[in-house]
Amino acid sequence: MTFALEATGLVAGYGEAEILHSVSVTVADGEMVAIIGPNGAGKSTLLKAVFGLLPARAGEVRLGSEDVTNHTPDRIVAAGMSYVPQVENVFPSLSINENLEMGAFIRRDGLPERLERVYEMFPDLTSRRRDAAGKLSGGQRQMLALARALMLDPTVLLLDEPSAGLSPKMVHIIFKKILEINKAGTAVLLVEQNAREALSFSQRGYVLVAGENRLEGDAAGLIDNEEVGRLYLGES
Repeated sequence: MTFALEATGLVAGYGEAEILHSVSVTVADGEMVAIIGPNGAGKSTLLKAVFGLLPARAGEVRLGSEDVTNHTPDRIVAAGMSYVPQVENVFPSLSINENLEMGAFIRRDGLPERLERVYEMFPDLTSRRRDAAGKLSGGQRQMLALARALMLDPTVLLLDEPSAGLSPKMVHIIFKKILEINKAGTAVLLVEQNAREALSFSQRGYVLVAGENRLEGDAAGLIDNEEVGRLYLGES
């Protein structure tokens, strides 16, 4: 098996506080993997360390065959990884089209073609391409954030709480769109509080607790796991 993303033994934190204690995750080529766990488990910290937003004190991050440990985010983007944070993931004063162009900031050619391809993937944005992103609903903003992340045609997409603050109906729509992105060939690593929804759309999953790997396995097996169901899926 070849890995699109491989993080091994990551240690990271803020100031003197160590949040991640030798956490490891892998995402195979074309795979979707969910990271679930309680609040404060280090899930978002893990994505930030992988993407170079937070220094890794130990461990390694590989994007395909390339070691990108502690590379700056712009270098990691150029290597083929995109990241959608939970908040502040669009520029509200810019138009939809301008947001997408910002997502292609290092692209040297093929911008018009890529724009049209992304609009084909997100048709709800097409007729509003001149509208300011600040006028969009929460679900539409999340669609725009996903679209912008795809402007450089990444091999790996990191998503931090893509369903946060959305209605149940919109949550399902967002996950279907993420699945569509994944089936088009982009490997996806997503952090989610909506654990059941995330696992139902993923091939594999990890459970993080107190900054450590607690469980991992195929997504269906985690859904059926009594401990996972009791602690993270709201089952009695």
